[in-house]
Amino acid sequence: MLIEMPRHTEIFGSVKIHEMQRILKIDSGGFANSRAKDIPFDEIKDVFRRFAIIVPVKDEKIHLLEGVLRAIPFDCSVIVVSNSRRDAPDTYKMEKDMVKNLHDLTQQEILIVHQKDPDLGFAFYEAGYDYILDKDTVVRDGKAEGMIIGMLLAKSLGKDFIGFADADNYIPGSVREYVMDYAAGFCMAESPYSMVRLHWRYKPKVVEDKLYFQKWGRVSETTNKYINLLISTRVGFETRVVITGNAGEHALTTKLADILSYSAGYSVEPYHFICLFDGFGLDAECITDADAANAGIEIFQIETLNPHIHEEKGDEHVNNMLLGSLQTIYYCKLCNDLVRSKVLEELGDLLEFDEPKENIIMPPIGEIDTHRFVKLLESTAETFTRCKQGITECEAEKEEYLEEESVRTL
Repeated sequence: MLIEMPRHTEIFGSVKIHEMQRILKIDSGGFANSRAKDIPFDEIKDVFRRFAIIVPVKDEKIHLLEGVLRAIPFDCSVIVVSNSRRDAPDTYKMEKDMVKNLHDLTQQEILIVHQKDPDLGFAFYEAGYDYILDKDTVVRDGKAEGMIIGMLLAKSLGKDFIGFADADNYIPGSVREYVMDYAAGFCMAESPYSMVRLHWRYKPKVVEDKLYFQKWGRVSETTNKYINLLISTRVGFETRVVITGNAGEHALTTKLADILSYSAGYSVEPYHFICLFDGFGLDAECITDADAANAGIEIFQIETLNPHIHEEKGDEHVNNMLLGSLQTIYYCKLCNDLVRSKVLEELGDLLEFDEPKENIIMPPIGEIDTHRFVKLLESTAETFTRCKQGITECEAEKEEYLEEESVRTL
């Protein structure tokens, strides 16, 4: 793969944010080029073997989800975290059946679990991580909550890299490129604490019966503006380095995933920046992790070659994303009165009160015993299935667990 070298890197404390890099050629020829980085496919494939791709899904068209899963490179493990409906018609059952069929055809390792499975909530409770649970000890609704479930499953597989792919992508081939872009970023990274965030080259919409290849969405443009303003007011020089404030397609090293906190719902992606600024940014009150601070934290922003065509969620969804994104910036510890006043002005009628409410923040997952967590899922969770090497492993694990419990009882 041939990828443009970053022309500028914004250094903000221990956080290095690389300027956007374009994909110049998905399959390159290995020629020396001072303006670009040529990454051999063997290196990318090596990352794939250490990679898990998480696909959060909620009531998407089954053909869309299947296309996304089929496009993920074979060497990657796939983790589907569903929050789809269980009442008739049982959408989750259709997703699970499709996953099993896909595994039978491809033999790719695929894990699937339902976000609202009571036994999943119990596993979190037993792990001491009740921040993700509602009052009924069930995992809350929300995208971030599904992502945390997926990250724990990825850790249980021993993966070094964790990535995310939206389930509503109409172009399966673009998903394959996204995973390759992630891998390219990790091949360039010098720090074990790194993140790759994708900027879609275009986000097409239908306008008067024609495709209009739009460059920016309203939420992304606004979020980027205020994250950059926050950095600018701290360093004293204006910057526009951040262009991936709401990047749903992103990936990070497991080492970085372990030390980040997570904002609930759809504010999770912009909160990555805020969490890093608060814990590692310029003039941060308290450094979150000394090893990460010394190694430095790298953020790569890569512009894809493929456009992204997905389901339109409507104005309410867009407004909720905007509100959640700007709330994270408003409550950043490094935010000053100027930025807060601009955020309040931007939010306008979306605010119910004089100030935005604080998002729910969930602490790092690094201390959770993932082996014990997954053992509980395998032994009790009705919706959890792990397809590997031609077998569905969770059924065998459940039988073994029940036999052990029977022996203990006797």
